[in-house]
Amino acid sequence: MKVLIVDDEPIMLLTMKRMLASIDGIELVGSFQQINEALAFLQQHEADIAFLDIEIAEDNGIELARNLRANNANLDIVFTTAHANYAMQAYDVYPLDYMLKPVSKSRLNQTIARAMSKRRTASTTENAVQNRLKVQTFGCLEVSSTQYGEVKWRSKKNKELFAYLLMKRGKSVAKMRLIEDVFPEMPVKNAETYLHTAVYQLRAVLKDHGFKSHVISGQEKYRLDLTNMDVDFLQFEQGVAMLTQINKDNEHVALELEKQVNGVLFEEPYFLWAAFEQESMSLLYTSFAKRLASWLLQRERYVTAVEIVRKIVVYDGFDEEANQLLLNLYGAMRDMYAFQQHYQQYVQRMQRELHLPPSMTMQQLYERYQKA
Repeated sequence: MKVLIVDDEPIMLLTMKRMLASIDGIELVGSFQQINEALAFLQQHEADIAFLDIEIAEDNGIELARNLRANNANLDIVFTTAHANYAMQAYDVYPLDYMLKPVSKSRLNQTIARAMSKRRTASTTENAVQNRLKVQTFGCLEVSSTQYGEVKWRSKKNKELFAYLLMKRGKSVAKMRLIEDVFPEMPVKNAETYLHTAVYQLRAVLKDHGFKSHVISGQEKYRLDLTNMDVDFLQFEQGVAMLTQINKDNEHVALELEKQVNGVLFEEPYFLWAAFEQESMSLLYTSFAKRLASWLLQRERYVTAVEIVRKIVVYDGFDEEANQLLLNLYGAMRDMYAFQQHYQQYVQRMQRELHLPPSMTMQQLYERYQKA
């Protein structure tokens, strides 16, 4: 793998050179302190991966990345920086990784291994349509592959096992922990038998779609290889983590992310062990959706913001912050009919189910718009 380094710190360049030299399969083709030198070099030479400092003297490493990608769409970009606040700016060039200085050798090895794995996968699927598994978990559990269509489960436990391993996000889980969560009411011996059957069935089902080897077992542990899988909740988690701030440049990305959530995680069927994950995902969504709706309110994008906040209220009708946000949106739209109707519904819900009046903050908000 051909590697390029661009960093205006001579010590950083030397350190990276030494660490890369000790990694098998790496060829350092160039190291530069100035952006124009790197650009000129790559016009005549090839590279597979570029390690770029985000701040290079008076220049901008992110802009360099854009220029490099314009000339080589397959070039992997890894940003190195001493500052953690550039992640959002780096998002739109889709870097392979983002490493904070000082870079450790173990951290560098992980990134190189990831880049090599990515290229091996790409080379094996070149000139062929890559088969991928699409996994939908919001509102239901539906799985399909690009080449063979919908996955047909052989049993409920077969399906539940897939969901359980999926929620481990590619990490291994001990057999006994799996048995306790998925087969809680069975004697251990019976549960082990059922587990072996479920694993066999899951492998058989995935084999029909070209993914048999993705269920990995050994040393009393099990895991699901997520390679070539597009999992909606993972994409949502990763997207939200990148969107530390919402602004006019990434607003469209935030809106697309929000659209991915169209129901509760694994709403149907219900899995007892998934309760914590469902609650965590709901909290992540509501926090993100409120940020997005508040941004849209500032931008006077009222209709879109109302649609988003209504979804939050459907999930949790007692979320006071969301209800306040919805009332503020109706007020900003001068839609006093919707304002009045929603406030009255909220008051009735509080009295009927919690036997409580609305908070003083809610009452003051209501009175303020009544006087306006």
